[in-house]
Amino acid sequence: MQDNPIINLEEIGLRIRKEREKLGLTREKFAELIGLSPYYIGQIERGDRNMSLDTLIKISSSLNVSMDYLLRGYTHYMEGILAREAIEENYKEELDEEIKEILSLLSGTSREKLNLIKDMIKLLLPNING
Repeated sequence: MQDNPIINLEEIGLRIRKEREKLGLTREKFAELIGLSPYYIGQIERGDRNMSLDTLIKISSSLNVSMDYLLRGYTHYMEGILAREAIEENYKEELDEEIKEILSLLSGTSREKLNLIKDMIKLLLPNING
């Protein structure tokens, strides 16, 4: 028998309660919103009672958290997404600066020279990316 169960009902209950309270919802109001009794919600929050998958879905949905977070406390997935978005935004800003610099160099260049530069870029890119 395992000492550390994979699913810890008390921890799940604590996470549910924490998220419910973050939203400023009483147990009664929360129960009413998801169609369950306040007594049952109390049992879940204390870890005294298990819940069905449907109930878990209702709870996670109404609290706007993932089931993975409720079940295991994992938030790494969202942290990874936010970190990737920050990197992409940073890269985009740097890229925008590079593009601005190139445009600045090209400003005032005649159409004929711009066409020549464009043709040169088309020839160079396959070799650079290559």
